[in-house]
Amino acid sequence: MNEILFLVEEAHEGGFLARAMGQSIYTEADDLASLRREIRDAVRCHFDEGAGPKLIRLHFIREEVMAA
Repeated sequence: MNEILFLVEEAHEGGFLARAMGQSIYTEADDLASLRREIRDAVRCHFDEGAGPKLIRLHFIREEVMAA
């Protein structure tokens, strides 16, 4: 596996949520620096040694609501 993609969203309660596409990996953190550490740790725990991805891609989803 060369790459894994995570969708990152802001949590309603604050902080961030991340979920991997195509894998059962979910994690959350209060800030982006902590989220990056949590994602790396979750990926290492999910895959056997040497079987994990070489790259971790983060795709940020941001929702914005405006009054009409």
